[in-house]
Parts: sequence; C-alpha cells; structure tokens
Amino acid sequence: MAPITKYPEPLVFGLDIGTRSIVGTVGYKEQDKFNVVAMAVKYHDTRSMIDGQIHDIAKVSEDIVAVKNELEEQLGGRKLKEVCIAAAGRVLKTAVGHGEYEFSENTVITPEYIHSIDLVGVEEAHNIILDELSEKGEDTKYYCVGYTVVKYFLNGYEIHNLEGHKGTKIGADVLATFLPEEVVSSLYSAVEMSGLDVTNLTLEPIAAINVAIPEQYRLLNIALIDVGAGTSDICITKDGSIIGYGMIPSAGDELTEALIKKYLIDFNTAEKLKTASMKRKSISYKDIMGISHKITPDEILDTLDSVKKDITAKIAEKIIELNGGSSVSAVFVVGGGGKISGFTDYLAKALKLSPERVALRGQEVMNDINFLVEGVKKDPLYVTPIGICLNYFDQKNNFIFVNVNGERIKLYNNDKLTIFDAAIQYGLSNDNIFPKRGADITFKINGKSRIVRGYNGEAAVIKQNGKIVGLNSLIEANDKIEISESTAGEPAKVELGSLPEYSGTLEFVVNDTKIVCPKFATVNEKPATQSYNICDGDDVCMQSYYTLEQLFVFMDVSPGGKVYINNKEASLSDKVYENFIVTWKDDIEYNDLPEGESTLKNDTKEVSDDASESEQIKEETIPPSSPMAIGVVVNKQPVTLTGKSSYMFVDIFDFYPFDLSTIRGKRLVTNVNQQHAEYIQPIFDGDIIDLYWEK
Repeated sequence: MAPITKYPEPLVFGLDIGTRSIVGTVGYKEQDKFNVVAMAVKYHDTRSMIDGQIHDIAKVSEDIVAVKNELEEQLGGRKLKEVCIAAAGRVLKTAVGHGEYEFSENTVITPEYIHSIDLVGVEEAHNIILDELSEKGEDTKYYCVGYTVVKYFLNGYEIHNLEGHKGTKIGADVLATFLPEEVVSSLYSAVEMSGLDVTNLTLEPIAAINVAIPEQYRLLNIALIDVGAGTSDICITKDGSIIGYGMIPSAGDELTEALIKKYLIDFNTAEKLKTASMKRKSISYKDIMGISHKITPDEILDTLDSVKKDITAKIAEKIIELNGGSSVSAVFVVGGGGKISGFTDYLAKALKLSPERVALRGQEVMNDINFLVEGVKKDPLYVTPIGICLNYFDQKNNFIFVNVNGERIKLYNNDKLTIFDAAIQYGLSNDNIFPKRGADITFKINGKSRIVRGYNGEAAVIKQNGKIVGLNSLIEANDKIEISESTAGEPAKVELGSLPEYSGTLEFVVNDTKIVCPKFATVNEKPATQSYNICDGDDVCMQSYYTLEQLFVFMDVSPGGKVYINNKEASLSDKVYENFIVTWKDDIEYNDLPEGESTLKNDTKEVSDDASESEQIKEETIPPSSPMAIGVVVNKQPVTLTGKSSYMFVDIFDFYPFDLSTIRGKRLVTNVNQQHAEYIQPIFDGDIIDLYWEK
C-alpha cells in the first residue's frame, strides 16, 4: 500500500448511488479548481436498485463498502468517514409558492425580511404538494430538500435583489423541491450500514447543474438532462434562475431490456452489447440457450432505434411542460445513458431544435476540474458525482430532530434552519405565527376609495430552550421549542374628525365682517359630527359650502329682512361658498333702541271705522331678556363672556384669541368638561373648556 498522502482540507468524498452503478469521487478545492484525487466505479451485480430507488439496502451497502475500500487504497490508506450523497429525481416533487409581506409604511428591506418571504413561499409550495397528495388520497410525508427563488417583487414590480431597497410590499416566487421520507431514509440506511456518516444531501439534477451549466449560462433558456440507468432527470434554467425540475422513469435500462428481449440474453450481456455499440466494433455473445452469436454495432443500434425515439419523445414532452408549453433554446445531456449513438439527434428532432443545439456535456464542461487519477478521462458519466462534491462547498446539510410543543419533528438541515422552518414542519400556518390584523374599513371620501387598516394583533410568542426568540432564530439538533400562537388585532377605527380633509375652515364676508367657519361633512348624505365613527362602505363627503340657514345657526343670528348672496336675493337653502358675500338689513334698527329695550315696530293696522282707539295696534313692546356674564376656563385661562342672555361654544371665539384661519394640526379639539362639544352646544358658568389643534 502506498504511503498516506496529505491533501488540502477539506477532502470531500462524493457518492453517486445510481440504478446501475455506484460512482465514488474524492477531491479537494483549490481556488476555483476542483482536483479529483480518487475515483472508483462499482456496478451492481443484482437489481438491488430500480429506477433510482433502493430495493435491497444490504446489497447496496456492500457495493458502497467496495467503492469506499478502493478509494481508501488510492488515497494510500486514508480512512473515509463522511460522505456526500444525492437523491434521484424519481420521486421528486416540485411546486412554485408565492410569499409576500406588506408593511404599514415605507421600510428598508433587510436580509431577515427576504429570508422570511422565501420561507413563506416554501410553505405555500408545501401546501400545494399536500393538496395534490390529498386529492389522490395519499398521506406520504414530504420534506423540503432545497429551494430556488425564481423572482423577487418590490411593490408589485419584479426586481433582481431586494436588499437595501425601500418599499411597502415585498414578494417572492419560490421553486421548492420535496422528497418523501422513505426515499431519504433508505439512502441513509444503506450509507450508515457501510460505516459512513452523511454530511451532505442534495438532488441529482442540482448536483449535475453545478458542473454542466455555470451561473453565466443560466440567463439562457436551457435544459439539462441527466440520463442515468433508471431515470432521466431534467432541470430548466431561464433568466438567471432554475425554473423547474422534473423526471421521467425512462433511461439506459430500457435500452438494455430491449436487447435482452431481442437476443435472449441476460442483463450483464445486454449491457456489454449496448457498450459495444458505442465503440463501433463487433462483439460475440452467447444467448441463454448457450448458442454463440456475432453482432455488429449497426444491428444493435437498429434494435434500439424505437426505444431511443420513445425515451427522447418523453423527455421532450416533459421539457416543454416544465418550460411553460414551449421548447427551450438548447439542451445539454450528461450521464451514461445519453451516450448511445443517435440519442441527441432524436431528442433534437422531438424538440424541433437543430442537432447542434442538443449536445453531450463532458470534457468541455470540466475546465475547472483537474483529474489527478491515472487512467480516468473526463466523461459525462462523472458530471453528477463531481457535482455532488462541489455541492458540499455550497451547503453542508443533514437531517436533525427538534422538539416543538412536545412533539418530535424531523427537519432537513441546510445549516440555515430557523424557528420558522420548525413551525411550518410542525403544522402551524402563517395565520398562527404572524400577527393577525383586524378587519379593514373601506369607505369613500369625496368620491375616492380609501382603506384604513385594522390593528395588528400580537405575534406568536416563541421560546427556544426557555429563552424568548424571534422567527428567524437559528436552531440546532434537539432544541426545545415552545410556540404560543399569534392573536388577532382590533378592527380598524377612524373618527370623521381625524380625516385630513375634515380639518380646515371656510371664510365668508357677512355685512362687511369676515366670518371663519369650520368645515363639516355628510356621511351617506346625512350631516355627521367629527366624533362619528366611520363604518365599512360609508360615503363621506366634505362640504365646501354652508347653506344660508347653517351659516345663520353658526352665527346665532336671525335676520328679519331680505338676505342677499353676492347681491342676489337668497333663500335659507341657498349655498354660500368660500369668500361669498352675504348681506341683509333688518326692518328693526337695534342700535337705535334705548339700552336694555327691544321693540318690534309694525305699521299701524286699521280696523273697522267704529273701532275704538284702544283697538288700534300702533306698537307692541316686548320685554327683553336681561344680558348676563359667565366665567369659564379656556385652556387653563379664565375667560369672561358678556352681552348675551345665554351662550354656545362658538361664542368662545369672540372672547378668547384663537386663530381658525390656518390649519395647525390633524383636527380641531373642542371639549367641554373633557367631553367633545359641537359649536352650538350650550356652555355655562364654571365650565372647563379645551380648545386646540391635535398634532
């Protein structure tokens, strides 16, 4: 045995456990290059795996041990303990979920917010998968083993990177991939039985794309096909993202089975014939009857012709389905099953592409791969096992167990697991985790719709090992997590007086005097006070005028003669708009009467000729009410009101200096003894009055 060689750390061991063979790769990364220092292949002696699924765990474990031993020998006796593996796409399920969150105000988008909507998208994708399973009557548990963000959105518009931007609404379309528990468990069992620990798990199509389609190529609409023995795994890229994963259970074994049926031979002999057809030389074989035969590559290819057409047609159909109903721009083929002559030509024809747009990817995609193993050449067969090794450097993951509200939960660990992941796996929905907002109010204001949001409730209370934490807190194996569900908030509430449109005044000129009046509103065509609570569906209209009658009530006057608006005779129902001029002249001149006396003068009314002088009405004297003074406190200042027999709130403005001509806040507060008061509310001696603009 050669002496143990020291290699740069970490030295990564990748294992591609395929339907026909197990390929082991060991290497290390040096800057942008990956150096392969050991490579071993072991073909299954029996059908211990079918279509990517392990059927005989013990036999697969024996083959893993054989590969492991050979690799350790190539490494000079260095023992391998940890291994990276990949699961086949035979049972892979994918779904695109949409996650979004709306802020109450313009907010800077942080990585925490981005991670949160990613996970909301994963949850929605998981729910889509669960709904599909429920419709079919299945209860298999599926676990998310990876996700890719297809698109981000900021305020409804697509954006490449959310971080650092400001917005009120963010969203993400997330392509999430899921595997059933039994698939992962069988892989783990076979690996652990061979004395190895799984340090990283990925998917075969994800591993292959790491090598075959570099990041800069993913702007193009490209399909990657990994044609193995039991399955053909498909991956689609577009606009810089992976937009779809898929699989068909048809690949190299179907070609082998066609040869078995045609020539009456066993599986291993058929594999040799298939391999010989690629090398362009004749081969001799014996059928199961013991009769010897000699066959040419062309005869073998003719036998496989219809099978190749069938497989490539199925692959093309799946590609078009994953790509939204249309073909792609180009196709890269990797894996041993795609190396058969004519395979890429038939696939190009099925996709209506020129032959040069569908090609095997092997040596030309391995420019950053150095093979330091004698006798091993760059080949499409090694794309996936090398990709498994490279995936180790992107994410180191495994399955872990945590305890959520007393229940043991199994999670696929990508080194980024959070409380949110555990909560979703436990079965809590977003409604149980994020604060629930109370009912909104939608109403119209001057013909335009407006929404007032309900109040947020309390978020879920989360404890991790007894300590209160947030949803994005990272978790580790065996953590004890307690989650008290979120609560609903109060419904929206808005007073009419709090609307910005409610604040303000109207100015009129009445008998050469400027009169400043507060604006008022109608709700559903009925007058409403500023303390009115707006209801859902209300139609609010801020009036830009007073009727003449409303103006007189506000001024507490009752003109006795004709009234004019802008020099035109008017009635009490006529409207008075901003800066209109109102004038009148009473039949009685109050200023000419003696102080303290009010007399209503009428023309002499004659009665019958024989009426006595006492029956003739010449004048009627009305005893006046005596004026009185009251003392109130306005904004903690004593104010005396004089000259009237009774007083309303509006009279305060005649004795207390308060500017109504300029809006200085959200609304005008008018309180009497700490209760809201209207302008026409009576006030009395000793009342405490608050009068100010609310900020």
